[in-house]
Amino acid sequence: MRLVRYVLARIGFYVLVAVVGSFFALPLLWLFTAPFHPQATLSVQLPAQPTLANFAAVFRNTFAVRALLQNSVIQAGGAMVATTLVASLAAYALARVRLPGRDVLVYVLILFSSVVTGTAAMVPIFLLIYNLGLIDSHLGVIMVFTGGLLPTAIFIMRDFVAGLPRSLEESAMVAGAGSWQILRQIVLPQVRPGMMVVAVWAFVNVWGGFLIPFILLRSPDKMPASAATYSFYTEAGTPVITLIAAYALLYVIPALALYLFVNWRYGFKFFGGIKS
Repeated sequence: MRLVRYVLARIGFYVLVAVVGSFFALPLLWLFTAPFHPQATLSVQLPAQPTLANFAAVFRNTFAVRALLQNSVIQAGGAMVATTLVASLAAYALARVRLPGRDVLVYVLILFSSVVTGTAAMVPIFLLIYNLGLIDSHLGVIMVFTGGLLPTAIFIMRDFVAGLPRSLEESAMVAGAGSWQILRQIVLPQVRPGMMVVAVWAFVNVWGGFLIPFILLRSPDKMPASAATYSFYTEAGTPVITLIAAYALLYVIPALALYLFVNWRYGFKFFGGIKS
C-alpha cells in the first residue's frame, strides 16, 4: 500500500506539473507558429503551408520597422548602458566607503523605488521632464527609465562588489595604483558578471516598457516597438493577428539573443556573483 501511494503521488505530481507547464508552453507555441500561418487565430495550430508573407508585410510597415530597429534600440541600449555604469560606481562606493547609515540608505532606495512607480509617478515625472525641456526626446525616456531602475540595480551590484576581496585592492594600492586605475583594472573586471546581470535586466525592462515612452513622446518617428504594435490594427480597432504575431516574434528576438549571449559568455557566473 505504501508503494501504491508513492506511485500515485508521483503520477499526480507529474500531471500537475504538466498542466501548469502547459499554461506557459501554449502561448510560446502560438508565438512560434502563428507568424507562419496564412490565417492565424488565437488557437495553436500548425500551419499546413507555412508562409513568410506576414513578415514581408511587417517589413513594409516603415513605422513599425523604425520603431523596432532604431527607437527601441536607442532607448533600451541607452538606459542599459547608463544604468549599468551608474549602478556599478554607486555600488562600489556604498560597499567600500564607510558612510553612516549606508545600509539603511540602500533599503530606503529600494522601498521608494517599489512604492512610487508606474502610473502613480507619471504626473511628477512628466512635469519634471517638461521643465527640463526633454519632452519628445529619447534622452528624456532614457533618463526616466534609468532613474527608475537604478535603486534595484545598485542593490544587485552591491552584493557583487561586497563579495570582492579587499586584498586585491590593497595589493594594487601597495603597488602604487590610483583609485581610478584600481576601479578600472581590478574592480570592474571582477564584477563583470554582475554588470551583465544588471545590463540584461535593464534592457529587458526598457525593451518591454510602454507607459513611459507613450506619455513622454509625441512624434510617431520616436515611438518604440511596444507602442508601434497598434499600427497592425485596422481602422475599426480590430487586430490583424497574423501581423501582430509576426511582429511579436521579431520583438522578442533581441532580448532573447542578449540573454543567450551573456549566458553563453559567462555561464554559471552570470547568476552568482564572484566565484573563486
